[in-house]
Amino acid sequence: MPNYKLTYFNFRGRAEIIRYLFAYTNTKYEDVRLDYEKDWPAQKDSLTGKTDLDDLHIDAILDTIDDFILQFPWTADEKTIKEYIAKPGASLCSNLEKELGDKKWFAGDYVTWADFFWEVCSDSFEYYQSGFCKDYPNLFALKQRVRELPAIAAWIKRRPETPY
Repeated sequence: MPNYKLTYFNFRGRAEIIRYLFAYTNTKYEDVRLDYEKDWPAQKDSLTGKTDLDDLHIDAILDTIDDFILQFPWTADEKTIKEYIAKPGASLCSNLEKELGDKKWFAGDYVTWADFFWEVCSDSFEYYQSGFCKDYPNLFALKQRVRELPAIAAWIKRRPETPY
């Protein structure tokens, strides 16, 4: 029997559905609760906005990407996935391309976890459609900038190889 450990902030949030599943299936697990202000790396390492307005802007970008992910037909047939990428995917990329403009990062002159989120998510979409954002030069360049950050490049080099 596996030992499960659920680590999340000290609130329900996205982890609560997993807690429900564990409860319903009578599965034992360790429920590790983190303090958001002290333990969230984005907070500790200044990967959030410099101002409340910057945070709002970053959250809007994160939510836009997340909306696309939540509706993505992960288990559908290839035709359905390609259609989703062709229409909503193109709209997502077009909107984010406009939002990024000629800035280096979504927040302007500094990297945030929204830049990381874009790279990770768009990389996952590459599994389904090679060249997912190739027609959007600023977004594509952002992906490359994230991958070239020394700490990220080192992680990519040593992470386990998986399809997505």
